[in-house]
Amino acid sequence: MRKNILAPSILSADFRHLEQDILEAVEAGAEYLHIDVMDGMFVPSISFGMPVIESIRSATDCFFDVHLMIDQPERYIETFVKCGADSITVHAEATRHLHRAVQQIKGCGVKAGVALNPATPLDALDYVLEDLDMVLLMTVNPGFGGQKYIPQMTGKIRTLRQRLLAMGLETDIQVDGGIKVDTIREVLGAGANVCVAGSAVFGDGIAEKVKIFMEILGEYPQW
Repeated sequence: MRKNILAPSILSADFRHLEQDILEAVEAGAEYLHIDVMDGMFVPSISFGMPVIESIRSATDCFFDVHLMIDQPERYIETFVKCGADSITVHAEATRHLHRAVQQIKGCGVKAGVALNPATPLDALDYVLEDLDMVLLMTVNPGFGGQKYIPQMTGKIRTLRQRLLAMGLETDIQVDGGIKVDTIREVLGAGANVCVAGSAVFGDGIAEKVKIFMEILGEYPQW
């Protein structure tokens, strides 16, 4: 059975006080930290890379959920694991050899995930789904924070959860993009269980926001 998890995205944290923001979220109950790595090629934005992950690894033993929004992610998988990643998610659209990339992640001893952009069909997972610990469904187009949730993604979440149940798989479904107090119930009801929230967590009152999300997560059955 998969539990419901909040994964605050540190991309929305205050980088002047990054450790403080992270610790406030974790101490309030967040079990994952979602770490978006962007290269300016697969997505328009550039975020951060190995030095930031390595530097914050010493601040907390929280689960580091590393989301690689980069071209040819297999070039860097081993390095990100050495920096402290507990899971690595790569985009199906970013590599020609998805199965190889998944096996590479698993060979490094961490959890493996595959992300799909909003317009990418679930069929892209057909030959790797049984090897995955998590599927990340982007619920906005990747590259920028603060976007609105795309309503059509609710059906995509529901279809994936039904497929996983039919296959007898307890794979996590993570959702990333536009997840706020007024949208999280929709994705949880459809079958998601790992919810990334950035601007809805970080900023003023981090602990209070985390606790609100955790209360909502507790209202829904664990898949």
